[in-house]
Amino acid sequence: MRSPNSSADLVLSFPGMGRHSGPSLTRRELLQAGAATLVASRLSGAQTSPAPAVKALVFDTFGTVVDWRSSVAAEVQQLAKRKGLTVDGAKFADAWRAGYGPSMNRVRTGELPWTKLDHLHRMTLDRILPEFNITGLSEDEKATLNHAWHRLKPWPDAVAGLTRLKKKYIIAPLSNGNISLMTELAKFGGLPWDCILGAELARHYKPDREVYQSAADFLDLTPADVMMVAAHLGDLRAAKGVGLHTAFVTRPLEYGPAGKPDLKPDASVDVSARDFNDLAAQLGT
Repeated sequence: MRSPNSSADLVLSFPGMGRHSGPSLTRRELLQAGAATLVASRLSGAQTSPAPAVKALVFDTFGTVVDWRSSVAAEVQQLAKRKGLTVDGAKFADAWRAGYGPSMNRVRTGELPWTKLDHLHRMTLDRILPEFNITGLSEDEKATLNHAWHRLKPWPDAVAGLTRLKKKYIIAPLSNGNISLMTELAKFGGLPWDCILGAELARHYKPDREVYQSAADFLDLTPADVMMVAAHLGDLRAAKGVGLHTAFVTRPLEYGPAGKPDLKPDASVDVSARDFNDLAAQLGT
C-alpha cells in the first residue's frame, strides 16, 4: 500500500486553480518542470548565484559601451556624400576595425615602440583610403575622419545603466583607447566615468595582463575588488586570469546584422546580463 505522500500519486493544486481550469500536476511532474526550468535558465546564461562583492567596475568600451561600427560608418558616408564619392560606410568601418588587432600586435611584439591608439588608427586609415578609392582628402579632413573614433554613440542602455552603477561602484573604462580619445568620447556620449584607466597608463594593450592589473593598482584595490565588464569573452578570460571578477554583457549588433558576436557566457563569466540596466539590477543598484 502506497503512502499518502507517494510522489507518483500526490496531486498539487495552486491558488486560483478551479476544478475545470485544466489538469492538475503531480509532484513528480512539478519536479520535472522545475528541473527543466533550471536547465533552460543555465543555458540562457541567467544569473544563478549571488553576484561577487566588488568595489569597482571597469569596462571594455569599443563594442561594449559604444556602437563603433554604426558610428564610424555614418561618418564615412557623410564624408563620401560631401566629396561626391560612392563608399560603403559599413564595409569601410569593418576594414578599419580589422586593422585594430594587427596594429596593436606590432607594438606588443616590439616592431613599433609604444604608440597610442589614435596613431595606430591613423596608420590603418592611410592604408585603406586608397583601397576604397578615397583620394584627394586634405590633412584636416583625414584628421577629422580619424577622430570619428572620438565620436562613437553609446548603446541605448549605456548611459542610464552606467549612471545606476555609479551610485554603488567606482566606474571607469579599461580600454585600449588613449586618454584623450576616451576623454572626448565620454564628453561626446555623456559617459559618467569616475576616472579613465586603460592601455596608455599601463603602456600595454589588452589582453596583456598588465592592463588588467593596472586597474587594481591605480585604484589601490586588489584584483578581486574589481570586475571587468565586456561583450567579448576573450577580454573576460584575460581579466579572469589576473584575478578580476567578470561580467558579460551581450551586444548582438556590434558587428552588424551578419556579424558573429559572442552571445553566450562561458566558464570565465561570473555574471551574465542582457545590458547595463540588467547588470545594475543584478548587482543591486
